[in-house]
Amino acid sequence: MKKPLIVAVLALVVAAGGGAWAWKEGYFEPERSKALTLYGNVDVRTVDLAFRVGGRISEMPVEEGDRVAAGDVLARLDPVPLQQTLAAAEAQVAAAQAALDKAVAGNRPQEIAQAEALVDQRKAALDRSELAFHRFGRLVKSDAISQAELDTAEAGFLEARAMLSSAEQALSLVRAGTRAEDIAAAEAALSAALAARDQAKTALEDATLTAVQDGFVLTRAREPGAIVAAGGTVYTIAIDRPVRIRAYVPEPDLGMVVPGRAVEVTTDSTDRVYHGTIGFISPTAEFTPKSVQTPSLRTDLVFRLRIIVEDPDDALRQGMPVTVLVPEVNP
Repeated sequence: MKKPLIVAVLALVVAAGGGAWAWKEGYFEPERSKALTLYGNVDVRTVDLAFRVGGRISEMPVEEGDRVAAGDVLARLDPVPLQQTLAAAEAQVAAAQAALDKAVAGNRPQEIAQAEALVDQRKAALDRSELAFHRFGRLVKSDAISQAELDTAEAGFLEARAMLSSAEQALSLVRAGTRAEDIAAAEAALSAALAARDQAKTALEDATLTAVQDGFVLTRAREPGAIVAAGGTVYTIAIDRPVRIRAYVPEPDLGMVVPGRAVEVTTDSTDRVYHGTIGFISPTAEFTPKSVQTPSLRTDLVFRLRIIVEDPDDALRQGMPVTVLVPEVNP
């Protein structure tokens, strides 16, 4: 009676030992799911918009929450001061152009004729003073005039000779035309005036603030009538297309994520499943950010992913936490 009982007990012990050994060796390890669950957030992408010039805001037709498209007018500055600056710059261009034209054209025939007439006048004056000087020289010998009168006649003669020389030099310059250096200076002045005009035009164009990308107005930082400096933020635009998810994958699971692979995205606020595609995978590891809702992974080294998601109902908000499911790869 006892013998069969002992045999049964021994059989149970052997079976238990064999089962433990098989479990240890992995023969009965349960099959694990190859699907991968990741956590992240809808990426926050914003751009601050500002005027490139300062002035008083005259118009702000866009409110917070309004959707805008690239090129839409968001605000305008009072254009009057900038228009006045442009008008002054255009006047400077006209003056510089006229000066250059005059330099290139040289002197007019009338100006040359006037210089020649002046030379003739100075020659006649020199002849008269020379005759007077010689006559006074003869008279002083006969004591008809004093030495002082002769000295005065001589001074007049020398002055007339100097004035003729000056007129002849002036005529030579008039006939030669404008010097190359003067023309180069006039050209440089015109270039500077044109550059100033272009700057004034650009400033006037910059008095209109437009959206650079599609999105919606997140912040309206100023109001009409405010005086703003160049670079001061007027609007903050949130860029929500395409929708991007920032998620993180642990190093052991890195082989399951490749660019172009389809994923499913869910949120806590709805049961809807959104479809997305893995895009960028960071080449460097980092510690999991505290924003990821998985405390057990926050001390692990992970790789950042960018996932592009379809959001037809416009329900995914920037910063929203999401769960990303990377489906099992069928063998």
